[in-house]
Amino acid sequence: MSVHKHGNQWCLRRRVPVEFQQVESCSEVWISLRTDSRRLACEKAPAVWNEQVAAWKARLSGHDDDAVKHFEAVQDFASAKGVRYMPLDQVVQLPIDTLLDRIETIANRDQRPDPVEAAAVLGTKQPPALTVTQALETYWALVKDKTFGKSEDQKRRWENPRKKAVRNFVSVVGDKPINNITVDEILDLLR
Repeated sequence: MSVHKHGNQWCLRRRVPVEFQQVESCSEVWISLRTDSRRLACEKAPAVWNEQVAAWKARLSGHDDDAVKHFEAVQDFASAKGVRYMPLDQVVQLPIDTLLDRIETIANRDQRPDPVEAAAVLGTKQPPALTVTQALETYWALVKDKTFGKSEDQKRRWENPRKKAVRNFVSVVGDKPINNITVDEILDLLR
């Protein structure tokens, strides 16, 4: 790690890796380590660099077309900026000082805020709607305790009726977002 003194503070200075140049306009970054101690700066530098790389990765995956990955990237990016992702309606109810702190964390390049950072910090990116098959995958993660200690055959027997129900639903209605399913579509399945 390359640490340099800038004024009375130590900074981390590194070239931007080629893989992140599409999301970082500079060829080199200077990140303040917020200390005047060289020893402490050398200790903090690897963790700060890892956070920066995580932020770039989140930005990169934020350009992915997959909505779930994009939303996860937004949440990861907010975490990398030191804030917890909250939806916009909760962000606007924060105390003014906390809200201003969030706004100040958004990088400003050429007098324009970065849209990925703004979405992450201000909560403007809405979570994607779960499709029926995605809901089943989420369900498996939530009910691991139901299959704990069961043999593979017992797990299969427990899972198969649920898989079949989802398959049948998708074959009749389609793999729609759950919040777009109508009563008529459910009745079509039961006929």
